[in-house]
Amino acid sequence: MGFLNGLLGNASTISTDEVKNELGAVLIPGEDIDAAFKLIRDLLVFTNTRLILVDKQGITGKKIEYHTIPYKSISHFSVETAGRFDLDSELKIWISGADNPAINKQFGKNSSINDVQKLLAAAITRS
Repeated sequence: MGFLNGLLGNASTISTDEVKNELGAVLIPGEDIDAAFKLIRDLLVFTNTRLILVDKQGITGKKIEYHTIPYKSISHFSVETAGRFDLDSELKIWISGADNPAINKQFGKNSSINDVQKLLAAAITRS
Protein backbone atom coordinates (compact mmCIF):
# COMPACT_ATOMS: atom_id res chain seq x y z
CA MET A 1 0.00 0.00 0.00
CA GLY A 2 3.01 2.33 0.50
CA PHE A 3 3.71 2.41 -3.25
CA LEU A 4 0.03 3.08 -4.02
CA ASN A 5 -0.05 5.85 -1.42
CA GLY A 6 2.99 7.41 -3.05
CA LEU A 7 1.38 7.34 -6.48
CA LEU A 8 -1.75 8.94 -5.08
CA GLY A 9 0.29 11.74 -3.49
CA ASN A 10 -0.12 10.51 0.06
CA ALA A 11 2.77 11.21 2.36
CA SER A 12 3.84 8.11 4.19
CA THR A 13 6.18 7.79 7.14
CA ILE A 14 9.59 6.40 6.26
CA SER A 15 12.14 4.82 8.59
CA THR A 16 14.64 7.30 10.01
CA ASP A 17 17.39 4.68 9.60
CA GLU A 18 16.60 4.39 5.89
CA VAL A 19 16.72 8.18 5.50
CA LYS A 20 19.94 8.41 7.51
CA ASN A 21 21.58 6.00 5.07
CA GLU A 22 20.31 8.00 2.10
CA LEU A 23 21.30 11.40 3.53
CA GLY A 24 24.55 10.38 5.21
CA ALA A 25 26.64 12.81 3.13
CA VAL A 26 24.21 15.69 3.73
CA LEU A 27 23.80 15.46 7.51
CA ILE A 28 26.20 17.39 9.72
CA PRO A 29 27.88 15.86 12.81
CA GLY A 30 25.44 15.71 15.70
CA GLU A 31 22.38 16.13 13.48
CA ASP A 32 19.63 13.64 14.22
CA ILE A 33 16.57 12.80 12.13
CA ASP A 34 13.36 13.27 14.11
CA ALA A 35 10.94 12.10 11.40
CA ALA A 36 10.69 11.70 7.64
CA PHE A 37 7.87 11.47 5.13
CA LYS A 38 7.96 10.17 1.58
CA LEU A 39 5.85 11.81 -1.10
CA ILE A 40 6.14 9.80 -4.33
CA ARG A 41 9.95 10.08 -4.74
CA ASP A 42 10.48 13.25 -2.69
CA LEU A 43 11.21 13.39 1.03
CA LEU A 44 10.38 15.80 3.86
CA VAL A 45 12.99 15.26 6.55
CA PHE A 46 12.73 16.84 10.01
CA THR A 47 16.05 16.95 11.84
CA ASN A 48 16.88 18.48 15.20
CA THR A 49 18.11 21.66 13.42
CA ARG A 50 16.41 22.01 10.04
CA LEU A 51 13.87 20.86 7.51
CA ILE A 52 15.37 19.14 4.46
CA LEU A 53 13.30 18.75 1.31
CA VAL A 54 14.71 16.15 -1.05
CA ASP A 55 13.50 16.57 -4.63
CA LYS A 56 14.44 13.67 -6.89
CA GLN A 57 14.35 14.82 -10.49
CA GLY A 58 14.37 13.23 -13.91
CA ILE A 59 13.24 9.81 -15.02
CA THR A 60 15.85 7.92 -13.03
CA GLY A 61 15.84 10.16 -9.96
CA LYS A 62 19.64 10.36 -10.05
CA LYS A 63 19.56 14.17 -10.05
CA ILE A 64 18.63 15.33 -6.56
CA GLU A 65 17.99 18.79 -5.13
CA TYR A 66 18.45 19.19 -1.38
CA HIS A 67 16.58 22.23 -0.04
CA THR A 68 17.50 23.15 3.53
CA ILE A 69 15.35 25.42 5.65
CA PRO A 70 16.59 26.23 9.14
CA TYR A 71 13.60 26.26 11.48
CA LYS A 72 14.50 29.76 12.70
CA SER A 73 14.04 31.05 9.11
CA ILE A 74 10.44 29.88 8.85
CA SER A 75 8.18 32.84 9.54
CA HIS A 76 4.92 30.89 9.22
CA PHE A 77 3.24 28.02 7.45
CA SER A 78 -0.24 26.97 6.45
CA VAL A 79 -1.97 23.65 5.98
CA GLU A 80 -5.12 23.23 3.95
CA THR A 81 -6.80 19.91 4.52
CA ALA A 82 -8.79 18.04 1.91
CA GLY A 83 -12.54 18.41 1.85
CA ARG A 84 -15.30 16.13 0.68
CA PHE A 85 -14.82 16.95 -3.00
CA ASP A 86 -11.29 18.35 -2.79
CA LEU A 87 -8.93 15.40 -3.08
CA ASP A 88 -5.70 16.98 -1.89
CA SER A 89 -4.19 18.79 1.07
CA GLU A 90 -1.57 21.49 0.78
CA LEU A 91 1.40 22.63 2.86
CA LYS A 92 2.86 26.11 2.34
CA ILE A 93 5.96 27.39 4.11
CA TRP A 94 7.06 31.03 4.18
CA ILE A 95 10.63 32.13 4.83
CA SER A 96 11.37 35.34 6.76
CA GLY A 97 11.11 38.39 4.51
CA ALA A 98 9.32 36.60 1.65
CA ASP A 99 5.88 37.60 0.43
CA ASN A 100 5.18 34.27 -1.29
CA PRO A 101 5.61 30.76 0.09
CA ALA A 102 9.05 29.27 -0.56
CA ILE A 103 7.63 25.75 -0.38
CA ASN A 104 4.30 24.51 -1.69
CA LYS A 105 3.69 20.76 -1.43
CA GLN A 106 0.57 18.78 -2.33
CA PHE A 107 -0.56 15.80 -0.26
CA GLY A 108 -3.27 13.24 -0.89
CA LYS A 109 -6.56 13.29 0.99
CA ASN A 110 -5.67 10.51 3.44
CA SER A 111 -2.09 11.60 3.98
CA SER A 112 0.01 12.37 7.03
CA ILE A 113 -0.52 16.13 6.65
CA ASN A 114 -1.58 16.50 10.30
CA ASP A 115 1.56 14.70 11.48
CA VAL A 116 3.68 16.99 9.27
CA GLN A 117 1.87 20.02 10.68
CA LYS A 118 2.49 18.95 14.30
CA LEU A 119 6.19 18.31 13.67
CA LEU A 120 6.63 21.62 11.89
CA ALA A 121 4.80 23.54 14.65
CA ALA A 122 6.93 21.88 17.34
CA ALA A 123 10.15 22.56 15.42
CA ILE A 124 9.56 26.25 14.77
CA THR A 125 8.36 26.99 18.28
CA ARG A 126 11.48 25.46 19.87
CA SER A 127 13.94 27.39 17.66
